[in-house]
Amino acid sequence: MNENELKDMIAHWAGHDKVPKKLKVVNDTSDFFGIDYDDVLMLDNHPYFIRNYEREGRFSIDEQPKFWVRRALDLSDGDLKIIKMVFHERFNARVGDLTFECFRSPQKEAVILDIVRGHPNFMQGFCVNDASGNIVRVIDYIRGKTLADYILELGKDHEDYFYNHFPSVLDNYVDLVNAIRFLHERDQKHGDIRRDHIIKQKETGLYRWIDFDFNYLHKENMFGYDLFGLGNILAYLTGRGDVTVEQLKESALSVFHQLNTDDLNIIFNNRVVNLRKIYPYIPEALNFVLLHFSVGANIFYDTTHELLADIEEVRDKLRRS
Repeated sequence: MNENELKDMIAHWAGHDKVPKKLKVVNDTSDFFGIDYDDVLMLDNHPYFIRNYEREGRFSIDEQPKFWVRRALDLSDGDLKIIKMVFHERFNARVGDLTFECFRSPQKEAVILDIVRGHPNFMQGFCVNDASGNIVRVIDYIRGKTLADYILELGKDHEDYFYNHFPSVLDNYVDLVNAIRFLHERDQKHGDIRRDHIIKQKETGLYRWIDFDFNYLHKENMFGYDLFGLGNILAYLTGRGDVTVEQLKESALSVFHQLNTDDLNIIFNNRVVNLRKIYPYIPEALNFVLLHFSVGANIFYDTTHELLADIEEVRDKLRRS
C-alpha cells in the first residue's frame, strides 16, 4: 500500500483537510511516545490513522493521559478504534491487611478478548502482533458515558433516585456481576474493576466492561480483588455517588458523629459503606451486602455466586415493596 493510496483513504474517511502533507507510516509500537497524531500505524498490513490519546482517572487523579492508548480510524471502513499498545506498569493495592501486586498484562487482555467475543457486556476487539512482536489490541470504540457519570444524572435527590431509578440500576448491576462470573468460571479475572471501566453504550443502552489488561498476584483467593471492586461499585450505585466522611462533616454533622471506623470502606477509608446510617430507607438486606466491604466486616464474599445470591434476594424484595 503506497503513500498515495493511504492519503486517498484518509481523505475518504477523515476529509481532505485532514490529509497530512508528509505521511509517516509506523509498524513498530515499541516506542509508543514516538507515534504521533496523523501517523498511520500498519498492523498486519492493515492501516490505522492515529488520532488523540485516551485519558483515565486513577486514585482520585482525573484525566491522566494514557500515551500508550490511542484513538484511530480504521482506514478500511472508517470505524473508530482504540489501539492499546504494550505498556508495563506495576503498583500495589491494599485491601485491609492484604496487599495485591498489580501489573499490566497484554497477554491476559488478548486471552480475555477471545473468551468474551460476542458477549454483550464486554468490549470487543482482537489482538495483533506488530513488526517487533508487541501484542497490540484493536478495540471497537464504545460511544457512551461511564457508569460513574450516568448515575449522577439520575433523580433530583437521593430519595427520588433510590425509589424511582435504583431498582433498574440494580438490574443492570446484576448483569454486570454475571458477566464477571462468566470470566471467573473460565479462570479469568478482570483485574481492574472500577465504575469508570463500565460504559453505558449510547446505541444499545447496554452496560459494558472495558480494560482487562491489569492482572494481580493472588494468594488465598484468585478473585478477591475483583470482588472488592464489585463491592465498591455497589456502594457507589447505592449512594448515588461516593458518600465521604468529609462531605458529612461539612453538611450533615449529626450523621458524621454517628459513624465509626467499622462503617467505612475497607479500601477507601474515607468512603462510607454503612449507608443505612445516612439513608434509613435503604433496606437492611442491601446494607448487609454493603457491610461485607467495610472495615468492620468479619467475613467477605469468596465468589461472584455468593454475591449474586444476596443481590438477587435484595432485588426480589425491592420488586415486592
